[in-house]
Amino acid sequence: MSRMRIFITLMCLGAITASAADLPKVGAAAPGIQCHDQANKPWSLADTLERHDVKAVLLYFYPKDDTPGCTRQAITLRDNVGTLGQKGVQVVGVSFDTAASHQRFIKKCQLNFTLLADPKGKVADAYGVRIPKRAIARRVSFLISKDGKILAVFDNRNPAQHLPKMQAAIKAHLH
Repeated sequence: MSRMRIFITLMCLGAITASAADLPKVGAAAPGIQCHDQANKPWSLADTLERHDVKAVLLYFYPKDDTPGCTRQAITLRDNVGTLGQKGVQVVGVSFDTAASHQRFIKKCQLNFTLLADPKGKVADAYGVRIPKRAIARRVSFLISKDGKILAVFDNRNPAQHLPKMQAAIKAHLH
């Protein structure tokens, strides 16, 4: 491998590592967010956590509506939202897509949870999940407690691993 290729590879790995270091840590206060959902209605983390039926929010960031991995992850969450809801966990997805894109994605996949529109990346930036210099989020899941603390963070490109990791965190932290 040429020196230049090695250098570029190391620079890319450094950029990924640096952005991963910007993720809020377990135990830290979750960044308070206000944005709009798929119906273009205002949504806030604080208001959701104040609901009597919510013990925690599973806030997951994903790259793009209607792509293979993102669709697989959304359908898995859709199929488990009832069980999660029984435990007091509210599922909320976030991507750079618009509310209109989310509406199409929800209809196509029959999703039964909220998707937040973050076309300017303000929410992604607050959580440190933006892929540097791109309008796309990394696949990262956060479990946020009723008091607004981060209970778990899972940063992995494989969509199949997110729900099991979050279920383990829910089991460990919510009774």
